[in-house]
Amino acid sequence: MAEIKKEQERDELHRDIWAIADELRGAVDSWDFKNYVLGTMFYRYISENLAHYINQGEQEAGNADFDYARMMRQRVQRKGW
Repeated sequence: MAEIKKEQERDELHRDIWAIADELRGAVDSWDFKNYVLGTMFYRYISENLAHYINQGEQEAGNADFDYARMMRQRVQRKGW
């Protein structure tokens, strides 16, 4: 019984998320929207892995307090971008 309710809640959540996505994308074709979202997710994945790679290299070099993401945020704040 609990499993059926959980499945119903999951289906309702899926419908709600789909409705929100439809509202957000508006008149944009779903294929174009999907490409945009997947591209953005891929960019974030690459960015996070690059930051991790740089942090790891700096830590191995003895700079234990180094944080690439924090450094970039500070640079943006200084430059006013």
